[in-house]
Amino acid sequence: MNYTVTILIILVTTVISWYGFKNPDFFERYIFDAQRIWRNSEYLRIVSSGFLHAGWMHLIFNMLSLYFFAPYIETISGPFMLVCLYFASLAGGGILSLWMNRNLEYRALGASGAVSGIVFACIFLFPGGSIYIFPIPFPIPSWLYAILFVAISLYGMQSRAGRIGHDAHLGGALSGLIITVIIAPQAILSNIFLFIVICSVF
Repeated sequence: MNYTVTILIILVTTVISWYGFKNPDFFERYIFDAQRIWRNSEYLRIVSSGFLHAGWMHLIFNMLSLYFFAPYIETISGPFMLVCLYFASLAGGGILSLWMNRNLEYRALGASGAVSGIVFACIFLFPGGSIYIFPIPFPIPSWLYAILFVAISLYGMQSRAGRIGHDAHLGGALSGLIITVIIAPQAILSNIFLFIVICSVF
């Protein structure tokens, strides 16, 4: 499989995250901060926060998830498709977070929104697959994962459960789905029932 762009994204994200670990001023300048974005029009934070992480475990989890899924898109659909999906999902997750938290003191970081978009694109571009989720010892069908992901994210957004950025995950997944519809409509048409079910959950 072709890993060139995937590895480049992982390397750039790792270097920037590592630099953020060591430099609090840099970290503060580029973290997602809803009120600073609204007040000062610091829209770069919507994307830049996707290259920062809370720690090594957070970074490793996101980059491993990207490594498991992104090469399929890069190999079959090309590096342009991967780049479009990644950054559209990153921005989409940030925009939804910004809107949902427009009246709150809300800060966030991480590439989870972008990775969610990649995962959802893979579900439609490569149907019939399955996904392992630790600690569940057996694979979950990708279509079931997609439905559960949306349902749990919607619940988390409403209940504000834990410190997880459910709105960024959901925004990233939705953005990945939209880009897939635009660039590869045949992937949606061949899985139209799943598409309708997920849209109804949204």
